[in-house]
Amino acid sequence: MSSELAPAASHANQGGMSGRRLAALALGSIGVVYGDIGTSPLYAFREALRPVAGDGVSPQEVIGIISLMLWTLTIIVTIKYVGFLLRADNEGEGGTLSLLALLGEKVSPRHRQLLFLFGVIGAALFLGDAMITPALSVMSAVEGLKIVEPQLSRFVLPISIVILILLFTVQSKGTGTVSKAFGPITLVWFAVLALGGLGHIAESPQIFLALNPLNAITFLITDGYVGFVVLGAVFLTVTGAEALYADLGHFGRKPIQLAWLAVVFPALTLNYLGQGAFVLANPAAMSDPFYLMFPEWALLPVILLATAATIIASQAVITGAFSLARQAIHLGFLPRLDVQHTSSVDTGQIYLPVINRLLLLGILLLIIIFRSSDSLATAYGISVTGAMVVTTFLFFDYLRLIRGWSAAAALALVLPLAGLELVFLAANLLKFVDGGYVPALIAACVCVAMFTWRRGTQQLMEKIRTSYVPLETFIKSIDRPGRHRNDTVSGTAVFLTSQPDSTPAALLHNIKHNHVLHEKIIILNVHTEPRPNVPDEERGNFEPINDRFTRLTLNFGFMDTPDVSKALAVLRRKGLAFDIMSTSFYVGRRKLVSNPNSGMPGWQDTLYIYLAAFSADPSDYFRLPTNRVVELGTQVTI
Repeated sequence: MSSELAPAASHANQGGMSGRRLAALALGSIGVVYGDIGTSPLYAFREALRPVAGDGVSPQEVIGIISLMLWTLTIIVTIKYVGFLLRADNEGEGGTLSLLALLGEKVSPRHRQLLFLFGVIGAALFLGDAMITPALSVMSAVEGLKIVEPQLSRFVLPISIVILILLFTVQSKGTGTVSKAFGPITLVWFAVLALGGLGHIAESPQIFLALNPLNAITFLITDGYVGFVVLGAVFLTVTGAEALYADLGHFGRKPIQLAWLAVVFPALTLNYLGQGAFVLANPAAMSDPFYLMFPEWALLPVILLATAATIIASQAVITGAFSLARQAIHLGFLPRLDVQHTSSVDTGQIYLPVINRLLLLGILLLIIIFRSSDSLATAYGISVTGAMVVTTFLFFDYLRLIRGWSAAAALALVLPLAGLELVFLAANLLKFVDGGYVPALIAACVCVAMFTWRRGTQQLMEKIRTSYVPLETFIKSIDRPGRHRNDTVSGTAVFLTSQPDSTPAALLHNIKHNHVLHEKIIILNVHTEPRPNVPDEERGNFEPINDRFTRLTLNFGFMDTPDVSKALAVLRRKGLAFDIMSTSFYVGRRKLVSNPNSGMPGWQDTLYIYLAAFSADPSDYFRLPTNRVVELGTQVTI
């Protein structure tokens, strides 16, 4: 899913983009968007050959497999993503949750629940993929050392672990400077892919028969069940295809399309044709056709370049997970995790310590358990195909509800894509017992966590709402005739609340325990809108209730940072009267206590309380001035 390495390019979709700007963004997208799909030649053809390698591979099988790989790239990436899905944006942003937020406002409540189900499943499947892809890519690159010197094979595992630990360790430092080199390095990588393939195509010119899709169909029909098994490995060619859509907001549609059509697709096509021709001329090379097709003098430089390319691909997946997690937080699917900004210029560069630790732990466990890229390849596929199917279903609703297509026209486009992806999903499910259960299990755990958090938060709000005092009633009781104001203190108090029409619990506790009211009181509600960004001119609105109370609403998009201090400064220029030096911010802190006889089952109560423990401090999350925050606690039974 989405990377935070690129310039925050909401302007990237503007039609008047200069040629130089278009080229720069296209180069950036080569490094970030196409890192995963660009490293798939390391292992995709090798794994696709494995099911048919028992009695030797015939030329027809080699041509059929290469044809399947090329047409999978053409249909799924070129047609679905580059041709159509990149146009399905939410104010320039892409990705499953971004599309979900856009559609949620256009459907009935019942249908909205179904969309939320699909959205959560898609996000969970991506996170499952985010653990497998770095492990698979890095190990595939490092395993090239075994060809240089077989004795080095015992170092593959520790070297892979060290590389990944270092990669996750530097996340907190930010990746802005390093990312500037990602595009050029990956461009060199694609040049090597193309040249490596070109050097062998002449050995077996019949490989060009793979360009005919009939050879792919003939292979599937002729090889029957084995051909179906091969499909699971063929799908490795579109590793990271979802990043095309998820990174839409960072580069824009045109740069991503240009990079694919001018560089990535031709390089991949030439490399796969070259690998196929090499195996046709040298059948013994199918043990590792990618590395073996390079001359011995070039092998070590290619291994080093492949390792750099896989690190870049892993970086894109990691930051994509950060971006998805932030969207999930703002849309109410995850608790308010600590989000740290690693750049003072680009607000898109973020770091989530909790997500970083969980990803690293999961990836290290995968490497230790599976121990080789061959074994990891059997685990790959279920999560990414599932995520693609979810995106296709959401795209159907997008065509109908946003684009105004008829159901028949939308089905005519979506049904063939969904059918093909479901076939791939079925083929990958054959690998379930051999390791495919791992991403499915990861995705299931993420789904349970997201649904538990959303359901628990809804029930918690309903329970708290029953004890709320209407704000208008509270104000009337405070300002009733005859009441003395000797309990008034100077300055302004800002009370954060999720229910702007109810009296904040912190305000009631302040009166109960401190017996005072401030001269000016602001009831603040922070609202997340179903669009990625909210401009400053729409940041918020305030409504004076009387001479003491003001109701204030701040609006943020699901890709925005909810910086309350900065937003108040914007509204101050619009007439909101307050002095930050005489203002105190009151936030409520709830202690949750489980009650299995009320609301959710006991195990979900426990999980909800555990997830809540990861929540960031409200003053940090909302960027409140640290020396002006007062927290008042309360105990709530869930």
